Amino acid sequence: MIQPVAVIGAGPFGLSTAAHLRARGIPVRVFGEPMVSWRDHMPASMLLKSTPAASNFDAPQHGHTLADYCDAAGIARLVTDEDIIPVETFIAYGDWFQQKLVPGLERVRVVSVDRRQGGGFELKLDSGELFAARAVVVATGLSGLAHLPPELAAAPDGPTPTGPVSHSSQHHDLTRFSGKELLVVGAGQSALETAALAAEAGARVCVVSRGRGRVAFGAAPWQQPKLRPESPFGRAWSLWALSYYPHPYRFLPARTRHYLVRRVLGPLGAWWLRDRFQGKVEVREVARLVGTSARDGSPALTVRTHAGRTEELTADHVIAATGYRVDIAAMDFLGHELRTELAVSRGAPRLGAGYVSSVPGLYFTGLPAAASYGPVMRFVCGTEFASPRLARHLAAAHR
Repeated sequence: MIQPVAVIGAGPFGLSTAAHLRARGIPVRVFGEPMVSWRDHMPASMLLKSTPAASNFDAPQHGHTLADYCDAAGIARLVTDEDIIPVETFIAYGDWFQQKLVPGLERVRVVSVDRRQGGGFELKLDSGELFAARAVVVATGLSGLAHLPPELAAAPDGPTPTGPVSHSSQHHDLTRFSGKELLVVGAGQSALETAALAAEAGARVCVVSRGRGRVAFGAAPWQQPKLRPESPFGRAWSLWALSYYPHPYRFLPARTRHYLVRRVLGPLGAWWLRDRFQGKVEVREVARLVGTSARDGSPALTVRTHAGRTEELTADHVIAATGYRVDIAAMDFLGHELRTELAVSRGAPRLGAGYVSSVPGLYFTGLPAAASYGPVMRFVCGTEFASPRLARHLAAAHR
């Protein structure tokens, strides 16, 4: 029997999409470990930068917001812009949402997706099962998309938690760096919070900020401009438009779209992180990275200063908090012919109305959709726009 839809991924976008599809009566099989990126690839004791309003999974019916979870769990409600969300609470919210709206989640990995003769797709699971689906929704989140600049490639086998250089997504427990010297490359929330948590765990930490990026922190909620429209990310006309009206975004020139994805809501620490960071973490603002070498298992980071000098920074370990980059070529669970057939723009799939790719029946949501629908797709609140539209388009296309 051909199942109408397979959803690959069980994070916020995968669960929200599956909930909307099931509400339309469409049989769906959903694959993946729930909230795995948040559970395994975010540091313990992390606090979310996003406000409660920006942290709800969109659902097809009322009663499934973060505040609703707090009520059900009997904990203090998280509702105002001044309420800060512990990552453990957010993970528990995702588990609760899944249990209520996406029961029957299959905790198996999709090994491959290929075109099927006669239409649709053939999927292979790591259990060995083969089955056919009329449509596939890729909602794999940050999995496999960690970006490491070539200047940080100190080891031929890439970033590893125990090697000289790692990626921030490879560290759940930062207490292992207690008593160590640590360089953290980056200036965004991931870099600054990783640095603060490591310092609180007893590490000696220096943040290395590249290029024109300067370490900065956002304004507290009570300092936001009063005469601009509200959005999940703060008060600004641009943020309001990108949050609630991203429909025309995909018609912008490619260069503009990719620039906005990188720069809007770019490197900036949360307002509540400032006091935990300043005075506890050293900061080096440099013009650029030159390269990295390893000596006796420890890294040496060569940088070019803004004054034009070349300097070498040494530490016991370097963490690259350098974000994520969408690259269809890295999604090796998609068959080679399928990846070749997909229209892409700088590695990201080009998506049309309803989040469908150039391959009919193959949809992408979450971060891979940002190049087509704007930077709001990088955040949980993007489910409010993406999930109902994807479900509506898929239902109409596969009646």
